[in-house]
Amino acid sequence: MIDYLAAFPVPAHLLPERLRLLLQPIGTDPALRVEVSCFTEDAPSEPKREAVFMLMAVVPGDSHSAVPILSSEQGQVAYSTPILREKGSERGFSPSVSGYDYIVASWGDGSFYTYHLAEKVWMTLGLTPRCFGNEQQRLVYDDLGLPEFGVAEGEISAQYYFTASRQIQWFMSNEYLRKYLWLRGGRGVRQLYYKVMLQDVPELREWMNGRQFVELGASGGWLEGDIREERDGFLLQVWATVEAISCELSPEQSAEGLHWPGIKNAVTRVSANAILNEDSIYLDDRFLERYEQSSFYDSTPVNLYGFWHCSPSYLGQWAFSGCMRVGRNLIRVPLRELYKGTPDREILHAHAHALDPHIVAQHDMSEEHIVSKVDRLLAQLLALGESLSELAGALGIERSANDLIGFTRSVVKDDGWLHYPQLEKLAQVAPIAMTQQAFLARCKSIHELWQKLPNGFLKQILQMAGVPRVKISNRASLRLLQTLLNILQRLDNDEEAVDAFKSDQVPEHWDDRNSGLAMLFVANDFRIADAHDSVGESLQRLQDQGFDIASLHQGYGRALDFVLDGVINSFDAINAPLKRILSRA
Repeated sequence: MIDYLAAFPVPAHLLPERLRLLLQPIGTDPALRVEVSCFTEDAPSEPKREAVFMLMAVVPGDSHSAVPILSSEQGQVAYSTPILREKGSERGFSPSVSGYDYIVASWGDGSFYTYHLAEKVWMTLGLTPRCFGNEQQRLVYDDLGLPEFGVAEGEISAQYYFTASRQIQWFMSNEYLRKYLWLRGGRGVRQLYYKVMLQDVPELREWMNGRQFVELGASGGWLEGDIREERDGFLLQVWATVEAISCELSPEQSAEGLHWPGIKNAVTRVSANAILNEDSIYLDDRFLERYEQSSFYDSTPVNLYGFWHCSPSYLGQWAFSGCMRVGRNLIRVPLRELYKGTPDREILHAHAHALDPHIVAQHDMSEEHIVSKVDRLLAQLLALGESLSELAGALGIERSANDLIGFTRSVVKDDGWLHYPQLEKLAQVAPIAMTQQAFLARCKSIHELWQKLPNGFLKQILQMAGVPRVKISNRASLRLLQTLLNILQRLDNDEEAVDAFKSDQVPEHWDDRNSGLAMLFVANDFRIADAHDSVGESLQRLQDQGFDIASLHQGYGRALDFVLDGVINSFDAINAPLKRILSRA
């Protein structure tokens, strides 16, 4: 491959960065984004007046083969439309770049320009387009089989009337572009036109050596162009054909031969699937964040035989299996299950979160994890909904548990959390090093989880218990629940049954503060703390409940544990006396 930058007549350090990048070969790093087509032009008022018209063609052969000199009209594969002549006059119409295929199909006529990824490219790689409309007018191609998003992307169209209505640039993943070139047995060759106004600097003037015009390259070579002196500086124009990408794949990201912590030998798919392989590895549960925070994956926790599993999957294309939560932030998975039908990329992602056995030994395997805590909270909410529904029935009010709390025990029993994404959101990975903002957002989720409970319903049953309606007409759910707890505790202490709930007398101490619901109030304080800059005050209330504020130097994970446990206990404080009162009926 020619060293185009070194072969360029003008010293490289005098060339603009844009031109240097266009002349340099692209490495094999799969993370690179490669520009494969563009139609960009500065406004005439800009001092540089830089313009680039470029496309990439697929030229068969290896790096030892000569690169043909390509030509195109303003960086377009096809220009204008055929003239209408006799029938079938364009029977052999086959757009190409000097007879070669192209990566981006581009068409223009001087006024309108249109761009799409070439049909052969997206069909060969199995890509699916997404379109962004309105002012953006962009196409993005994804590989939904993995999934891999943004494999190729660029603007769809532009108009040209003295200036272009928008800049057109198309980029493609280096890994996928090289895969396509490899399959086609070709190289990525750029055909480009470049124009820029160079500044009149001493080094450039010295290189010009008194000349007002210097021709660059020769007709029929890979480079043609010139530099000419003008009033505002030196105008550089370049027409070039540059081999940018060799017919070579990016380094393969393979799970074959990985060394896992605690496993003696390198692991391959064959060894992982061996019948006698009983090895398991431990992952930091932050392995799940990639899947929890994208709607493309299913990461709903599932309880199997008393153990919580978290096995992400993708649209029936692939799925992890056997990923079981142990301890607060650990996942144990058999090596055989990890390799079973899972793409290499996902195995490598898991490998990045694998923990050394010495680190695992420092964890308490019996410590409760976030999913278990949310499940305990759900159990309390289900009990609250059912008990309030039963209480309402005894008072002559027909309300189902689902109407009151938004959850149904039969649905949870049959489908788990599948129909309750709010539970999934609350049970997302909660590391010890959780940030303050993530903690406040989780407190908001805790509060929202039970907010379907209607204030009007609570006021109705409290009024039937003898509480003056005028006294609670403007109260929100927390104060109403506190009043309900005060009434329930008094009736339970007196060993009353449900028939004693309805009363014409104002209940004693109905408006007292009740420490049993303190953590519900604290969680609500945190919900609104960020907006009112009162996080410090809320933390003081948390400390008053017995939390060690000094532990926050590690992060807010322990604070979330404390709040969740407190909220669960608060609902239990309501459910326990209510259940006993109902049972006495």
